[in-house]
Amino acid sequence: MTNSIPRGASRSLSRRQILKAGAGTAALVAAIRMNFPGGAFAEAAGPEVDGAKLGFIALTDAAPLFVAREKGLFAKYGMPNVEVQKQASWGTTRDNLVLGSEGNGIDGAHILTPMPYLISSGAVTQNNVPTPMYILARLDLNCQGISVANEYAGLKVGLDARPLADAFAKKRAAGKSVKAAMTFPGGTHDLWLRYWMAAGGVDPDKDVETIVVPPPQMVANMKVGTMDCFCVGEPWNEQLVHQGAGYSALTTGELWKDHPEKALGLRAAWVDKNPRAAKALLMAVLEAQQWCDKDENKEELAAISGKRQWMNVPVADIADRIKGTFNYGNGRVETNSPLLMKFWRDHASYPFQSHDHWFLVENIRWGKLPAGTDTKALVAKVNREDLWRDAAKALNVAAADIPAGTSRGKETLFDGKVFDPDNPAAYLKSLAIKRVEA
Repeated sequence: MTNSIPRGASRSLSRRQILKAGAGTAALVAAIRMNFPGGAFAEAAGPEVDGAKLGFIALTDAAPLFVAREKGLFAKYGMPNVEVQKQASWGTTRDNLVLGSEGNGIDGAHILTPMPYLISSGAVTQNNVPTPMYILARLDLNCQGISVANEYAGLKVGLDARPLADAFAKKRAAGKSVKAAMTFPGGTHDLWLRYWMAAGGVDPDKDVETIVVPPPQMVANMKVGTMDCFCVGEPWNEQLVHQGAGYSALTTGELWKDHPEKALGLRAAWVDKNPRAAKALLMAVLEAQQWCDKDENKEELAAISGKRQWMNVPVADIADRIKGTFNYGNGRVETNSPLLMKFWRDHASYPFQSHDHWFLVENIRWGKLPAGTDTKALVAKVNREDLWRDAAKALNVAAADIPAGTSRGKETLFDGKVFDPDNPAAYLKSLAIKRVEA
């Protein structure tokens, strides 16, 4: 008996007959796939499971998950029972990822890009026990914000944080505390806030007290004077302006144009066990990102995101900034800003490994990771850009939307500092305020 199936006879064979004919060989499997694209082997080629539990925080950059659920995209790719579950904080997200869905937690999440690394290395887990994770996609670029309390309205603080250095020093001299809020130690908001303050001569560990506040609680805490400034994603900076409780000093794209932000992170064990389901999830999210990025969909995107089960905020707190209109609340208004949140354009979805290196180096800078951390090895384990490419190919994504390599090259930040992913030591050496010798 040969290990091939005559093309003319293939569609009359039963699955049992095919298996008896020696379906274990690669040639036969290839022939079967060619002759049964949607027939007898459709079930075997589909996802191993039809659902997963994904967490999210009430932030605009979780929108691809909202859209994938509302538009039936998870179901389109064979995952109709995907649950998109709101998390109370990034700490809760971490804890539920460690548990996994089998432990009544979650399988993956909309997550701060550094968190899968901090969780995989055990840096932020109980007893420092690692929970291996993968990053499968980036969810967005740009559009986080640093906002300042009305107490400093007269300073009109912007990209230059130096005016705050004197103001904070005077406040401390008067016996008052100075608090800067972010959402998770070592996360993106922590790093944006630290970079901005340090560039302006404010030591984020010595001159202020950094505190952790969940994103949806930022505005309420600013209103009652809990903090002097904060860094968070949208819509909370916009809501702060609408409620007159403070103003935006900057949108983070001003710190680093088209910087990476959130990621789609999944437990490595779940992906390894369910590779086809992971691909299906990824395809749904990529298609949702494409939809989110179309200008004609922005009004509907704001309406979807504002729903109670998602962010539970007025559409007016979302719509302007996702369209590129920034009212900073201090007299400055920018329209048609190139720093709007990007979900797909300019390779927003692709998880460049070079970007992950920056986050790891910054966490080393501030003592969140050991100075001897092998960043290349860690990125190689966590960043699964290969899975992104596989999903993009299955979606027939245009070649122009698929980066040629895993690095976006050298990145220049607002203060002229250059991050070369091939020479992180030189970058660290160039920074004046840091917790590590370089």
